[in-house]
Amino acid sequence: MALSSFDIDAPRWDQSTFMGRLKHFFNITDWRTALLPDSRLDEAKALVESCRAGSIPPGTTEEQLHYAKKLYDSAFHPDTGDRMNLIGRMSFQVPGGMAITGCMLQFYRTVPAVVFWQWVNQSFNALVNYTNRNAASPITPKQIGVAYVTATSTALATAVGLNLYTKKAPPLVARWVPFAAVAAANCVNIPMMRQQEILNGIAVTDENGNKLGHSKKAAAKGITQVVISRITMAAPGMIILPIIMQRMEKYKFMQRITYLHGPIQVMMVGVFLVFMVPAACSLFPQRCSMAASKLEPELRDAIVSQYGDAVQRVYFNKGL
Repeated sequence: MALSSFDIDAPRWDQSTFMGRLKHFFNITDWRTALLPDSRLDEAKALVESCRAGSIPPGTTEEQLHYAKKLYDSAFHPDTGDRMNLIGRMSFQVPGGMAITGCMLQFYRTVPAVVFWQWVNQSFNALVNYTNRNAASPITPKQIGVAYVTATSTALATAVGLNLYTKKAPPLVARWVPFAAVAAANCVNIPMMRQQEILNGIAVTDENGNKLGHSKKAAAKGITQVVISRITMAAPGMIILPIIMQRMEKYKFMQRITYLHGPIQVMMVGVFLVFMVPAACSLFPQRCSMAASKLEPELRDAIVSQYGDAVQRVYFNKGL
């Protein structure tokens, strides 16, 4: 294939299948890309934009174009093209998530520790949710503040409440409290951070990208899928790892190195997240779709009046 006709935006893998999406997200959530300087990311963006304009620099290989697109997708917002903040990128989920989750799992016994690490986690989540929102639906600083406070309060109330409730429960149950708090907070944090999409709808298009209008039902579907993905992302590490640690702590060598339990949990969470971040992102297509017949009556009627039965499905970016 001549590079002059190279379509850099064409999916490298089939996005209609889970395995295709898994390969795609393994590619763009690669934590190593988070270590690259902004100058390298800007070079990748310039190459992608040059390719889109049909002016590929002489000597550029197809592999270089694929790598530039990988860096572009990992660091720049799909709606705006702006470089995302480092902590909010999905490529930072492994280093950021492993540190915070490992500490939540290690320091779960006292209320002050629970409060502190749940606050840190929800601050991290709020930034990730804001960074990966559907940027076509702007959110005000006040709404961001309300979303942050509400989600953090939910996480703290769940964690502290369950922590006190499980004082007499088996030790393993207490170890699962952080996951319950994270799951509850995700059910609040993501919808609140993206409330504008629920209130005003998100842009929906036909399969060719032609804008058809805004749909609240599409927003609800996309946000629900994101909530499910985020909980799935955290579940294996926060449910299975406590079982592993409880069994390991019975061994004498583990009892002699209690000071290393925290670092060990952080590293093991990292192993889980290396696989679970791309797997959870792959559960649903990022370019989400729904039947036109399931849209709001007024939008559905407007589409039918303009296009007849030609538009059977609508498409939208669900965010991450």
